[in-house]
Amino acid sequence: MHLYNLTLQRATTVSQAVHGNFCGTKQQELCVARGKILEILRPDPNTGKVYTLHATEAFGEIRSLMPFRLTGGSKDYIVVGSDSGRIVILEYNTSKNCFEKVHQETFGKSGCRRIVPGQYLAMDPKGRAVMVGACEKQKLVYILNRDAQARLTISSPLEAHKANTIVYHMVGVDVGFENPTFACLEIDYEECDNDPSGESAQKVSQMLTYYELDLGLNHVVRKYSEPLDEHANMLVAVPGGTEGPSGVIICAENYLTYKNFGDQPDIRCPIPRRRHDLDDPERGMIFVCSATHKTKSMFFFLAQTEQGDVFKITLEIDEDMVTEIKLKYFDTVPVCSSLCVLKTGFLFCASEFGNHYLYQIAHLGDDDDEPEFSSSMPLEEGVTFFFDPRALRNLVLVDELDSLAPIMSCQIADLANEDTPQLYTACGRGPRSTFRVLRHGLEVSEMAVSELPGNPNAVWTVKRNTEEEYDAYIIVSFVNATLVLSIGETVEEVTDSGFLGTTPTLSCSQLGEDALVQVYPEGIRHIRADKRVNEWKAPGKKLIVKCAVNQRQVVIALTGGELVYFEMDPSGQLNEYTESKEMSKDVVCMAIGRVPTGEQRCRFLSVCLSDNTVRILSLDPSDCLSPLSMQALPAPPESLCVLDMSAQSDSKEEAEGGLYLNIGLQNGVLLRTVLDSVTGDLSDTRTRYIGTRAVKLFRIHMQGSEAVLAMSSRSFLSYWHQNRFQVTPLSYESLEYASGFSSEQCPEGIVAISANTLRILALEKLGAVFNQASTSLTYTPRKFVISQDTNSLVIIETDHNAYTEETTQQRKQQMAEEMVEAAGDEQQELAAEVAAAFLSEDLPDSQFGAPKAGKGLWASNITLLNTSSWELSHVIKLEQNEAAFSISLCKFTGHGEQQFVLVGVGKDLILNPRSHSGGSIHCYKINSGKLELVHKTPVDDIPGAICPFQGRALISVGKLLRIYDLGKKKMLRKCENKSIPNYITNITSMGHRVYVTDVQESFHFIRYKRQENQLIVFADDTYPRWITAACKLDYGTMAGADKFGNITVIRLPTDVSDDVDEDPTGTKALWDRGLLNGATQKAASVVNFHVGEVITSLQKTTLIPGGSESLVYTTLSGGVGMLVPFTSNEDYEFMQHLEMHMRSELPPLCGRDHMSYRSAYYPIKNVIDGDLCEMFSSLDISKQKSVAGELDRNPAEVSKKLEDIRTRFAF
Repeated sequence: MHLYNLTLQRATTVSQAVHGNFCGTKQQELCVARGKILEILRPDPNTGKVYTLHATEAFGEIRSLMPFRLTGGSKDYIVVGSDSGRIVILEYNTSKNCFEKVHQETFGKSGCRRIVPGQYLAMDPKGRAVMVGACEKQKLVYILNRDAQARLTISSPLEAHKANTIVYHMVGVDVGFENPTFACLEIDYEECDNDPSGESAQKVSQMLTYYELDLGLNHVVRKYSEPLDEHANMLVAVPGGTEGPSGVIICAENYLTYKNFGDQPDIRCPIPRRRHDLDDPERGMIFVCSATHKTKSMFFFLAQTEQGDVFKITLEIDEDMVTEIKLKYFDTVPVCSSLCVLKTGFLFCASEFGNHYLYQIAHLGDDDDEPEFSSSMPLEEGVTFFFDPRALRNLVLVDELDSLAPIMSCQIADLANEDTPQLYTACGRGPRSTFRVLRHGLEVSEMAVSELPGNPNAVWTVKRNTEEEYDAYIIVSFVNATLVLSIGETVEEVTDSGFLGTTPTLSCSQLGEDALVQVYPEGIRHIRADKRVNEWKAPGKKLIVKCAVNQRQVVIALTGGELVYFEMDPSGQLNEYTESKEMSKDVVCMAIGRVPTGEQRCRFLSVCLSDNTVRILSLDPSDCLSPLSMQALPAPPESLCVLDMSAQSDSKEEAEGGLYLNIGLQNGVLLRTVLDSVTGDLSDTRTRYIGTRAVKLFRIHMQGSEAVLAMSSRSFLSYWHQNRFQVTPLSYESLEYASGFSSEQCPEGIVAISANTLRILALEKLGAVFNQASTSLTYTPRKFVISQDTNSLVIIETDHNAYTEETTQQRKQQMAEEMVEAAGDEQQELAAEVAAAFLSEDLPDSQFGAPKAGKGLWASNITLLNTSSWELSHVIKLEQNEAAFSISLCKFTGHGEQQFVLVGVGKDLILNPRSHSGGSIHCYKINSGKLELVHKTPVDDIPGAICPFQGRALISVGKLLRIYDLGKKKMLRKCENKSIPNYITNITSMGHRVYVTDVQESFHFIRYKRQENQLIVFADDTYPRWITAACKLDYGTMAGADKFGNITVIRLPTDVSDDVDEDPTGTKALWDRGLLNGATQKAASVVNFHVGEVITSLQKTTLIPGGSESLVYTTLSGGVGMLVPFTSNEDYEFMQHLEMHMRSELPPLCGRDHMSYRSAYYPIKNVIDGDLCEMFSSLDISKQKSVAGELDRNPAEVSKKLEDIRTRFAF
């Protein structure tokens, strides 16, 4: 078995985000790390939309990111700390649209290890040095400089190691141009290690340590160290030099402290808390992330607490001494992993879970009535300030970036009967959870829809002259008339445009600088800017049947296959070329490209004839209308479109001239062929099936370059994005005809017709793989089942550390009563008012977060979702501390086709150390949109997995595997197996075989013997694997994924027999125990592959109609990928060689070795990494040629092979 790994959607979580001028322009970009992916995002300062400039796989875990620029520079570099044991400095190259490695220095072993640096990065604010640190012991400092050619140089590492210290955080202190200084939060655990009683571990205090890099002596010294009162988690550097007082703010539990050298006293300020907070009052409060914004005159910090409240922190300065810290409640946004304040006034919030947001900072919150808290306000130790959370006031949401992370569970099915399956994913965490339906396609936003007086057959847009930015007219053609609409504030009909309205139109275009041309069946109408009209009439009884026009040329085909060519002369007159050309067959369709900049004409005309051929004719005056090349087509053609991609500066196809001929066939296939811009030869045809109707093609503009809209039973957009052609469907009803559209409100839109309506559409999220429809949930969704008979989904949602709605209300009531009691006699009325206001206030958990209840407290729901309306039709709320862990749909013998929903519920579970008070199995049936409880069965451990089996149910109770049948009052136990070691997480079955996964001991293969009523383990795995998801591939093969990000396929060897006998005496077991304890027969692993993200679901399925089966996986980081089988050995060997060459030609960005990354836990086996192979198109053209030469192919054949594998299985 050989598999090929493909990523369908990259991870959407953001582990770290930084901002800077990475393109070298004045505009700021964001650089985000998504686990193993590095991406550059640009927020558009006018529209506020965030779009991706470049994303690339790093094939290594990105642990830390830092931007820096050398003093006096205008461009930011990016320092990356990863699991490669190397420090890497990257520069973003705008012309090639890629990251380039400037430096790569090795300092240690690879892998995320305790004492190998890479976990922390700290930068000197002046860009002179960078410190890279490990969790423990090691720190290295590199000096950065520039050489005579102004290139970045890096020194040898200087060590600042100290044994037995754990590092929590580090920052570069802003000291102006003094010696670079770094501040670290550390704990020295040497004494704790040597003290067996554990007392010193209780007393040990955290240290704030300064390391100074002496540039004169070229070494690092520990300059200063002092113990801290509270346990801190974060440092924030304060601007220094001429811009501020320097020093650091220490964010500790419940307190902020400002510290600096010299006479500066420590300034302490408590962290404010929410008034009437339902959280446990004993719980400390910490800041989790912060952002600094500084201008020449002022600076402030935005810091976010773990509840999501953002505070604005400012310092009062008196002659270089800080006198007080001021905090002001700013706004509440979802908890972030990074905050970035941009110079344009945007705040980028990279959420820990769920969608990411871009806000505009509308007010700085200086002049509102929000109370300001200061360190100089007198407070007793342990007492803090209180504030009232409220809806957004200072921030305005500008853009939302969809993120699926974390995907908790996913199933692929076609519930909407659309031919193409949808992905049903349960995403998110806590109150921001959603259930999302993913469809492959681009999201379409409707700008306008208007009805027309009849059913039109075509539509075009034209400008009045070339200088104009936006279109002036929409021309709609009917069977016997033409309607002209002007585009302004509104769209209305005009009659004085010069167009002939009493005839259908075949085509129209802007001609020359400021003229228009209309081609209709009887002739050609040339409309000058001053409304003068020149007409050319078709000769004799002939009519014009087809035409092709651009800004300087018109070609028409008359009945009988005669071609007539017109070209515009310098005076703006259309001149007919003297000779016309008779074609051998009727013309079916024709197309002409746009006039290249700086040239007089497009040199090629492409014509499709009724004999299923496409021919390229020259339009050069020397050999006008003479044939250059031809290609036979597999089916009758329908339409043609020529795309000129030479304007794409980053297009790798420049060597091939950048002209593409797109051919739509009547059988629903789209062909894309390279048209040689010198000889006119056709080569390298790519095929894509897009629908059941004949394919019509239209040229439109997207992101400044040309794209093709292909319309069949579905509409597809073929466009160039991130160094490759994407062919993506539009998630919209089918359209009949379209044209590009540009107006002030919608600079890059599409005007299209569907039946008797005219629609103006916009595509905003180009490059997105899926569009999403989502439904909000209350708690974290864990698992769900699809019941196709009743058109519904049943989802179990469970949150730890949470209150149920009922308990929340009780707590609020209790607090309100306490408020009234605590008040004196005089303030009774006031207290009652405050209590009433507190009870009535309703802050949505999705924005403000749910209260943290403490460990061992659980809240859980069982939700019924209607799959036709996507509304919650029924919610069953379980009691406080009851948590649903497993769910399955079962049919029982003796109950016909009735489906029962079995839910495994645990009670009072404490995770560590593990304890619980038993569990129960709830049995429901779905009745007219409601879940009806049949009965509950108590069990003595937690039911971790349920699976239907031969008209009964297999249910795990802790580590016991049992068979249950449905009784009248409860479930009846029929059979039990006690030989699984720890805890069962997943059960699947096929025939008499049962496949069980253990939480840490991989797969167990079990045979059910009906006569003896026994479950017997007959084989298991040799490796311990912590399985998170499993999927049955066939009778003897299982695919599994573990919590370290590996996918494994294990298979039973052919000689394994499942006919083993139970051994009641135990004598046989003594000499048969043999292999690694466990079962006597072992499964062999066939496939091993490290994905690098925790995989939460596996499914064997097909993703496109008529495609082949593949293994689709989804990850906790929001990624979707698939493993597909090779169909032939030659394909496998070809890809193996390509992968080998790619490993040497394109080593991973972060310095990790590709082979060792994919073998992080188990050596990679029988999997080719398609993500690496597909980077072939981003190589330099010379490297592409040399790699392809080694494989005895040319670059076009290699990229076609890669595209074919992708389109055979997916999109």
